[in-house]
Amino acid sequence: MFRTRRTDAVLLLVAAVWGSSYLAAKTATHALPVLVVLFARYLLSAVVCLALVAARRERGRGRGWGLRRRRGRVRGRGLYSRDEIRIGALLGGTQAAVLVTETYGVAHTSAANAGLIISLTIVLTPLLDRAPGGDRLPPRFFAAALVCLLAVGVLMSGSGFHALRTGDLLMLAAAVLRAAHVALVGRLTDGRAVRPLQLTTVQTVVGAALFVGPAVGGLPALGRAGGPVWAQLVYLALFCSVFAFLAQTWAVQRGSASRASLLLGTEPVWAVAVGIGLGGERFTVLAALGAALMVAGTYWGQAIESRSRSSSRSRRQGAGAAGAAARPLASALYVPGEQS
Repeated sequence: MFRTRRTDAVLLLVAAVWGSSYLAAKTATHALPVLVVLFARYLLSAVVCLALVAARRERGRGRGWGLRRRRGRVRGRGLYSRDEIRIGALLGGTQAAVLVTETYGVAHTSAANAGLIISLTIVLTPLLDRAPGGDRLPPRFFAAALVCLLAVGVLMSGSGFHALRTGDLLMLAAAVLRAAHVALVGRLTDGRAVRPLQLTTVQTVVGAALFVGPAVGGLPALGRAGGPVWAQLVYLALFCSVFAFLAQTWAVQRGSASRASLLLGTEPVWAVAVGIGLGGERFTVLAALGAALMVAGTYWGQAIESRSRSSSRSRRQGAGAAGAAARPLASALYVPGEQS
């Protein structure tokens, strides 16, 4: 129970950091092109991650820092295993696709539509997270997810809704990509002894490599950026990327992608809180109602998901115990020479 609560607390902290990222990204993109902001964010993140990996290697020398986990052993030698490079490269590509699609989508639609559409991740992730032959989540989980969507609609309704346009379609694509990314984190790391820091390092290096070409024309503007802009870039890199990516991978490995998506779905609540506390926005009745609905829907959904996962685990353990008990009985009934 303590382990579950600790994991949930980390995911809620990630949601809070991502909620605050809107204000930081808005400030940065006013001074720099979107692709330059994304490149700087990934480059700073990659430098920090590489430094952390090198520091950890120095501390581990002489103690035999080869990783062993209960789930298995890391294949390969050196700083990164083959699994970490392969999985990190794939997740780096999907994460970069999420960020670029989401950033351009927000720039071409209203905050109301963007917030509502991206929150479809809450519903899409459990659909993509189902393993072949795995147990289905109960319908009540999706009812809880719909409560969360309703909460986002209430939170964002102050800006008004409009017909679908290019930005809305981009946000829909971002919601699908984000759901696929979260589901992939859970599926690709399940049963593999991959280290979150190494995985995050590969992701950030891949992201920086993907954005360096498109951003090269705007690099002079990055060199002329002032202190406040660099402060926003450092915050986006260290907290919204390095910390958030590490914490998300760590939490999904210890829980499930569905549960992680639901808790990360509280991001709009934190975005409203940051807007009220730092952006000068007013605290309205709709904001209070939306926050209350989001907390209720999240708590309900995580309770349902936890019970469903525990029930599935118990059934599998019971089936395994029954099979183990049947095997000695079958052996006792077998009489040599009676089989044709």
